[in-house]
Amino acid sequence: MATVRHRPEALELLEAQSKFTKKELQILYRGFKNECPSGVVNEETFKEIYSQFFPQGDSTTYAHFLFNAFDTDHNGAVSFEDFIKGLSILLRGTVQEKLNWAFNLYDINKDGFITKEEMLDIMKAIYDMMGKCTYPVLKEDAPRQHVETFFQKMDKNKDGVVTIDEFIESCQKDENIMRSMQLFENVI
Repeated sequence: MATVRHRPEALELLEAQSKFTKKELQILYRGFKNECPSGVVNEETFKEIYSQFFPQGDSTTYAHFLFNAFDTDHNGAVSFEDFIKGLSILLRGTVQEKLNWAFNLYDINKDGFITKEEMLDIMKAIYDMMGKCTYPVLKEDAPRQHVETFFQKMDKNKDGVVTIDEFIESCQKDENIMRSMQLFENVI
């Protein structure tokens, strides 16, 4: 006689709120619980896990920004639900959803605008994470040059900040950004 197993209601809810199947959620949950037995991950643990993917560089700062983007309720912990909602957008979200998520990542102080300084902080963190082993070897001012170019493109009204509308419009017009949005669509 088969035993009846009770599935947590939260799984059905997460399935409805994400673009993952129940089976995918179960697999992801096992992996999450394996890394984070308490069911939540704090920032330090998140940084440790994330650093394993970028051993050639220093991912600490970028992982901090990423953690804050996943920690949507800003309680200092990323729950499985937080993780799944973010991952669902990144892997299977529409272009609009992905761009909204990216804007939230770049808007470090969450005031609804991206400043040149915020963009530079993220860009420096990305360069640090990629490490000194990148080819061709990057000049010290490469992040700043990168930001200058992007910021000029994005700040349509030249008011010194990028709004979400300016960000989305600029990204949608950039073929490289649009191509990169599709890279992870079929990962899981």
